[in-house]
Amino acid sequence: MLNGKCAIVTGSTSGIGLGIASALAAEGCDIVLNGFGDLAAIEHQRAGLAERHGVRVAYVAADMAKPAEIRALVAAAAERFGGVDILVNNAGIQHVARIVDFPEERWDSVIAINLSAAFHTAKAALPLMIARKWGRIINIASAHGLVASGEKAAYVSAKHGLVGLTKVTAIETANQGITCNAICPGWVLTALVEQQIEARAQALGIPVGQARDDLVREKQPMLDYTTPEKIGALAVFLCGDAASTITGAALSIDGGWVAQ
Repeated sequence: MLNGKCAIVTGSTSGIGLGIASALAAEGCDIVLNGFGDLAAIEHQRAGLAERHGVRVAYVAADMAKPAEIRALVAAAAERFGGVDILVNNAGIQHVARIVDFPEERWDSVIAINLSAAFHTAKAALPLMIARKWGRIINIASAHGLVASGEKAAYVSAKHGLVGLTKVTAIETANQGITCNAICPGWVLTALVEQQIEARAQALGIPVGQARDDLVREKQPMLDYTTPEKIGALAVFLCGDAASTITGAALSIDGGWVAQ
């Protein structure tokens, strides 16, 4: 369905980003991976994606807190693959503390990577999409882009801002063959969340299964986790013809979290 398209997926060396990159590759997209991690492991992922799906896959280790490196990432994708058709802004970090204790440098870094990076990538990629009269921008926000939790001032602010940026981008590009939408996950069963569940079980002396249910129960009526694969499938749908008039939307995939 997306044969010949080029997709940049930021923060895609693990978790949600890797799930989205894999889903897009399965539809024929050439992929630009981005993120931190062990270089040998990243190369294994890159080569595996290319081999499994018969697409071209590149890796660019841009620091998403640095606008110059972001511009270089988009330029590298355009040079390698002839353009940028799909941009998925997924890179993100978290820090948890009460506002009175929140380190100012951590606030700055969360805002930079979770929000400002999406502005810089979009600014660099949009001229390429406008020239082709086709493009898809998908911002990975969060349930915390729609509702708040305590001790997450920077993350909640960034994700709310990302939903706002999504709407503005959609309005500005509405008649240029481009859509921009936000995906707002609740609990997602990534390797990091699995570690969190196991640590919780050990700390409380309870079975891992109970810890898994207790964690999701704190926020979601549905006691089930979203997976990176399901988020990837939603991203693929948003890139397809059936979603050509869906733009400026914040799409919850959160087990009913924000319905409460």
